Amino acid sequence: MKLSARNAFHGKIEQVHNGATTTIVKVDIGNGLTVTSSITNESADELDLKPGDAVTAIIKSSDVIIGK
Repeated sequence: MKLSARNAFHGKIEQVHNGATTTIVKVDIGNGLTVTSSITNESADELDLKPGDAVTAIIKSSDVIIGK
């Protein structure tokens, strides 16, 4: 798979929570860090995501917002 995104984090799925229309996926990327993603239920089903699966969290965004 080739992507233009440069921010890719390899990890393992900690948790998959299916909601009414979206699925929340928590990915352990190491060093005590977790990335949380909200994807469509359809995408989660197609990927057959489950805890323990090795995945890559790919971040592509034109804006990064910092708050303090």
